Amino acid sequence: MLILTCPYCGVTAEETEFHAEGEAHLKRFGPGSKDEDFEAYLFMRENPKGVHLERWRHQNGCGKYFHAARCTMTLEVFGTYPAQSHEPPQDIKDKIAEKHPNWTWREFSL
Repeated sequence: MLILTCPYCGVTAEETEFHAEGEAHLKRFGPGSKDEDFEAYLFMRENPKGVHLERWRHQNGCGKYFHAARCTMTLEVFGTYPAQSHEPPQDIKDKIAEKHPNWTWREFSL
């Protein structure tokens, strides 16, 4: 079971307190974008074996969205951070790099 901490209200709880919302840091496309870009936004998602950045919602608490960095193999949570962040904070990237030296942050723009 995952233990997550909401970065807004500070509640630390089991994953049942929260709701997983999918991959974090997706590039969104608006009106006038190419069909291929919009299709990729709707349907193409990463499902890595290893470190994954995810979007969560504190469903049974403050109701706010946040991001979590975790390993899909070990269920280790490296940290959580506000959903308005364009990339993981440096301390979370450092924690990931300690255990997964080949991991790289992919640049996404919101």
